[in-house]
Amino acid sequence: MNLRQEQPDDLWEVEALYDLCFAPGREMLSSYRLREGNDPVAELCMVARDDDGVLGGAIRFWPVRVGNAACLLLGPVAVHPTRQGEGLGAFLIQEGVQHAAALGWDRVLLIGDAPYYARFGFRKSDGLIMPPPTNPDRVLIHDLRPGAWEGVAGPVTPAR
Repeated sequence: MNLRQEQPDDLWEVEALYDLCFAPGREMLSSYRLREGNDPVAELCMVARDDDGVLGGAIRFWPVRVGNAACLLLGPVAVHPTRQGEGLGAFLIQEGVQHAAALGWDRVLLIGDAPYYARFGFRKSDGLIMPPPTNPDRVLIHDLRPGAWEGVAGPVTPAR
């Protein structure tokens, strides 16, 4: 797979992939309240295409704030059903998190399954207040710098 930054021409194909991979009404999820009117971090939004140019996966990151601290919201990340089981999702997450650290970001959060994301360094959070409805057990955090989440708590809001 060839990984590159998402371009404006990719938008509709990426959105179609997200529609295919996630339940109808995905825009009703609480994480979407943090994306509305908030532009993603372009340098961290990536697409993976095969040698024929077919989209296999995509990942996006959004700037948010937790209290007064800058943070990235990871997601959505999606892999086309025909490419699942090949490690593409893990590749997108690992590359995205590494690139975020290289760009100087300190912390990432996401809403997801702890058993899956733990292998990438994510852990359950304490003290974050997400827009409802959010299951607090699914709010996960990751330090891109040692101790980056220490003392960081409060409401999660878009960084507009």
